[in-house]
Amino acid sequence: MPLISVALVEDDELLRAEVGDHLRGHGFLVNAVNSARALDDLITQTPVDIFVVDLNLPGEDGLSLSNRLRRTLPDAGIVIMTAKVTLSDRIAGYDVGGADVYLTKPVAPDELVMILRSLGRRVKPVRDDQALSLSLRQRTLQGPSLASVLRLTMREKMLLVALAQAQDNTLDSAVLCDVCSGNVEEVTISKHALEEIVARLRKKIRNAQSETAEPALKSVWGVGYQLCVQINLVP
Repeated sequence: MPLISVALVEDDELLRAEVGDHLRGHGFLVNAVNSARALDDLITQTPVDIFVVDLNLPGEDGLSLSNRLRRTLPDAGIVIMTAKVTLSDRIAGYDVGGADVYLTKPVAPDELVMILRSLGRRVKPVRDDQALSLSLRQRTLQGPSLASVLRLTMREKMLLVALAQAQDNTLDSAVLCDVCSGNVEEVTISKHALEEIVARLRKKIRNAQSETAEPALKSVWGVGYQLCVQINLVP
C-alpha cells in the first residue's frame, strides 16, 4: 500500500504522543498537532490523506474543524476520536462533521490502525498501472514510473521480496538482517550493513524515478523499513 499521511489533532500531549508513536510503528506518516490553527499551518505545507480529530480542542472545536475539512477536502478520510459518547454527539459527528468513522475514547490502538488501513485503501488506492514488477529469476525491477530496467543484487532482491510480502509492507531491521543473510547458517549481516544495502537501493530506484515520485523505501522509527510502492513479484 502507498504511504498514508495522517494528521492527528489532539490537545492531550501524552495521548497525542502515544497514538502518534503507535501509528508510526505501523508504517503511517504521522504529523501531530494540538489545535485547528496548528493543523491549518500544517496542511499548507504537507499533504494529508486522513485526519484523526478530537472534538474538545482549544479554539475552533473538532466538530467545526471536521466540517470545514470535509467541505474543503472532500476526498480525505476523517476519523473523530473523542470522549463524547452520546447518540446525539455521534450523529453530529457523522452529519455535521462529515466523519467516516466516529470512535469513543479509550480507543484500542490496533483498532485505530485497522480503521486507518481501511480508509487508506479508499483515499489512496494502489494504481495497478503504476505498480513495479520484480522478476525473481532475472533480478530486475521495472515499471512505468521507472526510466529504465534496474538490475538488483541478490540481497536487494531478497529485501524487496520480503517487504513486498510483509504485513503493512514493513519489517523489523533484525528480520531484514536475517533475510539479507540468505541461507548461510550462523552468518547474519550487521545493522550497519543493512543500512548500506537500503541506501544503495534507495539511490538506485530514486535515480530512475521522476522527481515527484514517492520514495520507494522509508525508515520506520523504532522498527525498521517500509516499502512504499506496490511491487508485483513475477517468476
